[in-house]
Amino acid sequence: MNTNMIENNSIQAKHLKLSYGARTIVPDVDLSIDKPEIISIIGPNGSGKSTILKGLARILKPAGGSVILDGKDIQKMPTKEVAKKLAVLPQTLLSPGDMTVEDLIACGRSPHRGIFSKLNDYDKFHINEAIKLTSLEKFAHRRIDTLSGGERQRAWLAMALAQKPKILMLDEPTSFLDIRYQLELMNLVQHLHAKINITVIMVLHDLNHAARYSDRIIAVKNGAIYADGKVPEVFTAETLKYLYEVEATVMNIEQEGGRHLVFFPHDICQTGKVG
Repeated sequence: MNTNMIENNSIQAKHLKLSYGARTIVPDVDLSIDKPEIISIIGPNGSGKSTILKGLARILKPAGGSVILDGKDIQKMPTKEVAKKLAVLPQTLLSPGDMTVEDLIACGRSPHRGIFSKLNDYDKFHINEAIKLTSLEKFAHRRIDTLSGGERQRAWLAMALAQKPKILMLDEPTSFLDIRYQLELMNLVQHLHAKINITVIMVLHDLNHAARYSDRIIAVKNGAIYADGKVPEVFTAETLKYLYEVEATVMNIEQEGGRHLVFFPHDICQTGKVG
């Protein structure tokens, strides 16, 4: 494997402890990501999956342990250096309604520019490239507040891509989207990964999206990693029963020439029967 590829897409959590005030959510997590792939973090509400993502993204400062990005402690790196390597889209995304799509995407170039410097030709090239990658050409001059939820999510994704990161983190990116826009977004993420060789780490509630679009799944419960591996290794009825306390069937189905696993929940586990 190309060592430069590993260096430019590497992030590790070492004995990572994450807390909100006096309340510890993630007591001790070890995690290593060293190649471009699509990774989904799954788990029940309150399990710590979004907290882990925030710790990896430097949104939440560790109460213990460390996050290592390309061989450096992320807490000791300049903010602009981190932003050139890693982009994150949190659950809540706010922007001035009168901002255009192109203006929003241009914000992604901030890590590469001085505070008062104007966009140069190199910036404009990457802005246009992000617009093309996300198929937003006809929306470039539209105001953000005139877009549908799916279109707005694509605009934010384009802004993240304009940063030219090696790692893209998404926290529940399909929330509040109807099924069509969910599928459009997930297909776009998969396309971007294949086209620009970017590592994608996302928190997902929809288990079937996680199984269909991921290379690797990290299953989290009670602030700890319960399982971590390729989709067929983790996406099993036994693991999902433990995580969500439901009886379920996992089936392998064929669709449009490909095969992927699908989760069918059918009952709530009896108390004391999970384990």
